Amino acid sequence: MSESGILVTGGAGYIGSHVVKQLLESGYENIVILDNLSKGYRDAVVGGTLVVGDTGDRDLVNKVLREHNISAVMHFAAHTIVPESVEDPLKYYGNNTCCSRNLLQCCVENGVDKFIFSSTAAVYGIPDHSPVTENSANQPINPYGTSKLMTEYMLKDLDIAGKMRHVALRYFNVAGSDLQSRIGQATPKATLLIKVACETAIGLRDEISVFGTDYPTKDGTGVRDYIHVDDLADAHLKALNYLDQGGESVTLNCGYGHGYSVREVLDTVEKLNGKPLPIVEKARRAGDPPELIASADKIRNLLGWEPKYDNLDTIVKSALDWEKRLQQLRESGKAWKNG
Repeated sequence: MSESGILVTGGAGYIGSHVVKQLLESGYENIVILDNLSKGYRDAVVGGTLVVGDTGDRDLVNKVLREHNISAVMHFAAHTIVPESVEDPLKYYGNNTCCSRNLLQCCVENGVDKFIFSSTAAVYGIPDHSPVTENSANQPINPYGTSKLMTEYMLKDLDIAGKMRHVALRYFNVAGSDLQSRIGQATPKATLLIKVACETAIGLRDEISVFGTDYPTKDGTGVRDYIHVDDLADAHLKALNYLDQGGESVTLNCGYGHGYSVREVLDTVEKLNGKPLPIVEKARRAGDPPELIASADKIRNLLGWEPKYDNLDTIVKSALDWEKRLQQLRESGKAWKNG
């Protein structure tokens, strides 16, 4: 039997590709990426074996698990745009929940008992306190958050049944890119603040909107916990090691435990880019809490996770450098393409 392998679903996407890169750099050799390339990019796959297909294709998933002797799955494949989930909820329940259920069924049938799940702080909805702990109430306010929470429930029930151990990582605001600008977020029509601000800085967008300037925060704008994508990727490797060492199933917040306001982010983009941004102030959006910050003590203590890039300048610079590289690729006719 060949060396046991790791399956990374959605490994050609933003976060999954950074995890694959770190797995390779850490010496893992049998890495299989399953991605339908609807949002991911071949150019983002820096190594491993790419299989183009869906997590909803049971025959394909079973074949991959068997042929590559998969012992652990890292599951990133999902739709992630909150407004779209409100407009088309069944798309999100179909992909994020039903396809996850299919993947879990295949894992159980093939004896895969270690599962690392890409979850989200959206499961908390609008929390009544901050920082948010893993024991805070789950009250998602959109189909995206609910679709992810349903997969968490399936994982918990499989754990109770003795079928599989898991680590569910609830992401806060993921940002930045590989510091060497080899890979990064290339999602069209992205909604994440730092990416949108950097796209605006290089002229891809006409303006950037600030939704709400009268929150009870230090400068009136919303405060969020931004985590660099490479620190998040490192948390996944530590979660894998934790399960390899026999660790019990657990749910963990992934954030730094402190936040930056929208104004602080935009000021940093302006500073690093050397010119002002075209900013338009608008009314608050429904469902946006004034502050959303992770309580991150549990992940630090349990996994020994120590972030390396907990600095707003570092996060923004890596994102801005990546946007400039993407622009160069577009201008040279070598832009990343799906499929």
